Amino acid sequence: MAAYEWHAKPRNYEKEISDRTIQGEPITDHPLKPMTITVTESKVKKTGKGAGKKQSSSSSLLDPLSGALEGSDPLTSAFDGTDPLSAFSDPLSQAAAEIALNKTQTDSKAKNKSHSDDDFEPWSAKKAGILSRYTTSEKLSITTSFLSAADKEKVVVKTQVAQSTVSDKVKHRLEQLDDFEEGSVKEMLNLSQQEYVHRIDELNQAMISAWEQDQRVKTLKIAIQCSKLLADKSVIQFYPSKFVLITDILDTFGRLVFERIRQKSCYYPPGSRTPQTLPENFTPEQVPESAKETCRNWFFKIASIRELIPRLYTEAAILKCYSFLTSGEYSQALLRLANQMRGIGDPLVAVYARTYLCRVGMSVAPEFKDHAINNFYDFLSTYTQLQGDTVQNILAVQRLDMGAYLSLYSPALDWILQCISYETADDTLTEILAKCKKQCNSALLLNSIMSAFKPDYIASRVLKFLEMIKECEESGFPKHNLYRSLGVNLVMANPPEDQRRTVLNEVWKVVMKLKTPADYICCAEIWIEYPCKHFTRREINTLLGDIIKHMTPDRAFEDYYPQLMSIVSKVLANVHDFSELFAMDKFLPFIDMFQKESVKVDVCKTIMEAYIKTHSEGTSDPVIINALMFVCKTMHDSVNALTLEDEKRAIGHLICEFVTKVTFGRDFEQQLSFFVEARASFSNLESVLIQLVHSVNLLATQTNKIVKGNHSRKTAAFVRACSAYCFITIPSLSSVFARLQLYLASGQIAMMNQALTQGDAFFKASISLLSEVPKTVYMDYKTRSTEPLIVEYINNLFSVLLVVPDHPDHGVLYLVRGVLNVIQDYQWDDNADSKIRLFFNVLNLLSAYSQEEYIYHVDKVDSNDTLYGYDKKFLAELNKITATLIEEILDHCKKLAQNGGYKRQAALALEFFNHIVAHGDMTDATMSTLALNLWNLAQKHGHADTKTMVRTLDAVKRKAIQTEGKAYDDLVQKMPLQSKA
Repeated sequence: MAAYEWHAKPRNYEKEISDRTIQGEPITDHPLKPMTITVTESKVKKTGKGAGKKQSSSSSLLDPLSGALEGSDPLTSAFDGTDPLSAFSDPLSQAAAEIALNKTQTDSKAKNKSHSDDDFEPWSAKKAGILSRYTTSEKLSITTSFLSAADKEKVVVKTQVAQSTVSDKVKHRLEQLDDFEEGSVKEMLNLSQQEYVHRIDELNQAMISAWEQDQRVKTLKIAIQCSKLLADKSVIQFYPSKFVLITDILDTFGRLVFERIRQKSCYYPPGSRTPQTLPENFTPEQVPESAKETCRNWFFKIASIRELIPRLYTEAAILKCYSFLTSGEYSQALLRLANQMRGIGDPLVAVYARTYLCRVGMSVAPEFKDHAINNFYDFLSTYTQLQGDTVQNILAVQRLDMGAYLSLYSPALDWILQCISYETADDTLTEILAKCKKQCNSALLLNSIMSAFKPDYIASRVLKFLEMIKECEESGFPKHNLYRSLGVNLVMANPPEDQRRTVLNEVWKVVMKLKTPADYICCAEIWIEYPCKHFTRREINTLLGDIIKHMTPDRAFEDYYPQLMSIVSKVLANVHDFSELFAMDKFLPFIDMFQKESVKVDVCKTIMEAYIKTHSEGTSDPVIINALMFVCKTMHDSVNALTLEDEKRAIGHLICEFVTKVTFGRDFEQQLSFFVEARASFSNLESVLIQLVHSVNLLATQTNKIVKGNHSRKTAAFVRACSAYCFITIPSLSSVFARLQLYLASGQIAMMNQALTQGDAFFKASISLLSEVPKTVYMDYKTRSTEPLIVEYINNLFSVLLVVPDHPDHGVLYLVRGVLNVIQDYQWDDNADSKIRLFFNVLNLLSAYSQEEYIYHVDKVDSNDTLYGYDKKFLAELNKITATLIEEILDHCKKLAQNGGYKRQAALALEFFNHIVAHGDMTDATMSTLALNLWNLAQKHGHADTKTMVRTLDAVKRKAIQTEGKAYDDLVQKMPLQSKA
């Protein structure tokens, strides 16, 4: 191919910008200011003989863009504000919609009436805590005939024969109920807790499966067998968890029976001949007699169970079914069952049976409390049994102490008392409290009362409760649990202001005398929040010091890291002034107790997260800075080669937030000193080093802004020191692309501050680093080519190099030549044309270099347009480079044709044509000839995109219409447009 010489098009940037600027118009209001528009809506509803109109006007605050619609949606107005499909709705659809609306309203009312609100903790929220607290390593046993597959094969299922009379059916079903008591039941021994839970789950699945197969008697038998398990006290410390597991099965049984009867209860609404299922809020009058008969049969079946405990539990499980029979039966049934509970001899079994009854009572009749109060009073009357010989013998056999035994009662008593206290008058609660004190004055009961009663009730009578705690009998239930429960209430509700200090002094006198670390820390964990809410740092510091004193001997703190961490979290949640926090001489020693590295790092994270959350402004307080520096250094030092990337990212983010929040105002030298110290302290985290470089560059930018670009000797030295900091820090990063980006940003900041030598150093370092970029990089869990990233970076670098003046000791455009050398030597992908496309952009850059005045400049920095003054020697050097580039581009296109790459050749030729038309001087015959040859080359082998060619031709035609467009007009006349055959 012939040699071509590049001639850049002379540009008048000011005129081009002026021509492209849209002329503005003066306005009185800001276009984005909210406006108040009055919208008038009209609704037209067609009736039989005429139409009635209903108008309403409203004033609302609208988005400014809505003004384009003049206050109404054209689609809405087209249908007069109504749904166009609603006009064709049939009467059945309207009736269905009304029913659905009524159902929704009924459901919402039921939810509002439900007891599951903020003041009442539902049973579902308690279950997980009970299951995790009451565990055992003892072997368990289970008695049933519906478990594993092997057992199921051994069970003989009696086949039903046709019975002629109703009495025969009843007799047969009663025989089936008795069958499991006569030899079909098997006992499984030596089950671990996990195996036991698995067996219970099997029972639940077997019951559901039997129900789905219409085996109602078998379902009832499983429910009865499950109930019988609650009479077993062989592993007594597991009993509360067993109760949770078994009652879940009973709940399922009750739900199955209720839904079955409801499905059979179809009724005819007034004026309708279509049967419908009972609504949610049905009345007994709507229930057909057949469904009522089925319901009675279920109660009769359960009444025929001979043993007391299964009979009580299964009847309680289906108690909701009374709603099919009568509306006033709940209160009588609950009281009857509560009275029958007195027949259960064992106090633990009895109290949990009463708990289940109260659970059912809260679900079916939450407003009725008599049965719950009776249940509680019955327990009070039998409380002396807990100290009797029978219980003592059981504890001796099972090697259980009285304190552990009494703790088994807590979940049951807590629930019963919570049911009683829900929406109950204070007078009733006071009466119950007085009766407890008079009848037994037990620590167990008092603890349950404080756990169940409303915190406001406890807090308003806090001194009375303190007196009761002092006077009550421990009898195996430690008093520190009472102080803990009292603290929980006082944290949730504030005691009278004049009693707050008295309460703290009285409680802490007792707590600080506790000898066992476990007892002490369980109280301290709760009570630390009390002074945080009501007192100053002096009281908080005193409590922290006392905790250190109790937990340091024998390194007791190592066993209670979760509780100690909870204390830190509560202090941080309430003390937001970190200068006050770190001024406490016991806080950092408290943190030092976390000597296990992983735990200490978690605590440090908690501290930093609290600081970041509560402090949006920066700080210069040396106390805070030094303390948080210690915290961040602890997190940083925990990072090693085995640390997960997510952990590094989290720690790095927290430290970066800290670095950005340290500010010394206009004392920039002290700020830079802090950054130097931070670099030394956090050298292992790349994210922190990157943030430090950005922060130092911001510091240099702020300096330039203050002096308005007119640097004195002192400020000039300071910004050069900032550049030196960045230049030293960047090479320590392992990420090549992070280094490249920081070199470019730092070079720009140096140029802005007229630090030309430092800017040159940054650009040279970035150019040298380009050759080290790997071919691929792992990003977003995939291996990706780095070529697009390199191309993007080099293009950004070119835009910066335009304003960088040449160094007097180096040749013309030595930085651009350096980039070209890197581009030439880099191993580019043979299947891509990234190298050639970079050459196109270099031609654009050289065209900008050849202008008399550049398109942009750096303030107070003389670029090459000023240095060379459009010198011919400078332009000659530019022409040498462009000639070499054009030759490289054309040679590449030639090689593509030789290797059959016609499509890539056509694309590159057309792209080169566009660059020439945009930046070349088309009045020059050489440039015009080169452009025309490229146009023909793009179409030569028929691989050019026809749509792109047409759009390109149209663009050249538009240029020909403009002023001084004769050269483009001549070019258009010579540009043929070939169509594909």
